[in-house]
Amino acid sequence: MQRIGFRLKLKADMLDKYVLLHQNVWPEMLEALTKTGWHNYSLFIDRSDASLIGYFETPDLQKALNGMAKLEVNDRWQAFMASYFVALEGQRPDEGFLQLENIFYLE
Repeated sequence: MQRIGFRLKLKADMLDKYVLLHQNVWPEMLEALTKTGWHNYSLFIDRSDASLIGYFETPDLQKALNGMAKLEVNDRWQAFMASYFVALEGQRPDEGFLQLENIFYLE
């Protein structure tokens, strides 16, 4: 199982709305994530600088990303979420995240 950590930068004035939206993620989006191999998915924010840190586990990152890229619900979700982020340089949030280097793991 791959453990994936990532970082994105949120727009500071959008933090509260972003949090609210993630308290009610679309059920079809949750189902799509599960079906394409995203497990133990968590998001964390640092309100001091509007950083978003994500973590999930997957058997195969590229397969999970490719699976989501084929789904219409993901297209809608990524388009909906794009306005909440800075510095994506034309990429969708699920393509523009910075993957973090895993340097320690305690099982």
